This record gives sequence, C-alpha cells and structure tokens, in this order.
Amino acid sequence: MALFESSDKFEQVITGFFRFVADIPEIADKLLASKLVIRFIYSEPDVIVVVDCSGDRIEVRPGDNESKAEVVMSMKADIAHQFWFGKVNLTRALTRRDVIAKGPIPRILKLLPAIKPAYALYPRYLEENGYGEYIIY
Repeated sequence: MALFESSDKFEQVITGFFRFVADIPEIADKLLASKLVIRFIYSEPDVIVVVDCSGDRIEVRPGDNESKAEVVMSMKADIAHQFWFGKVNLTRALTRRDVIAKGPIPRILKLLPAIKPAYALYPRYLEENGYGEYIIY
C-alpha cells in the first residue's frame, strides 16, 4: 500500500517542498544555472509536477502536462519520498528502473550535489508544515 493516501495530499507535500527548496539560494542558484525544465510524473498516487529552472526564479507547476520539458522523471511517489530522505541512490534506481529518466541524464546527475543539502531539509519541512506522519526514521 502506498504511503500517501491521495494524489491531493502527495501533490501538497511535494510541490510545497519544491517551493521551499526554490527559496534557498545555495540550492536554487545551482538549479537555475542548469536552465532545465523537469517534469516529474509520479504514480501511486498519480501526480505531475513541472519544476522550471529556465528563468530568473524556479517555478513549480503542479498538473502541468503542457509545457515542454527537457527532462522527464517517472517514479512511484514512495520512491520520490524516500529519495528526499537520502535513502535512494539515483544511479542505482535508474539502473533498476525504479526511476525512469528521459532526457540528458548526465546533466541530471550533475544536479545531485546541488540538491544534496535538501535531504536534511525534507524531514524539517514535513514536521514544520504538518506532515510529520510522513517522516521516515
């Protein structure tokens, strides 16, 4: 059984976290430098989110199925959730097809050091925003 009981709940959690991270200059500046537009397609529950790093600030657009994205990342919501706790090795997940990536994979992997500080922020974000029941210990 999936951890998140509904698409709405997972969308609230993940888009809120992406927006939170987008306001942290040490992370956002590196993501903006990539100029990537990334579409995340989550399943169980189904959610689509575009993270657009092509402008002056990061835009997070839930439900955006129209924008052109250079990168498309598909995975179960539970895999994404575990990833933000630092519990998923992206290279291994790509190899095992737990995460399916379309687009310039080397550019995606280059972003890992930029987002690594977000792993420590995710549990804090969950706790401070009323999502403490989703914290993995």
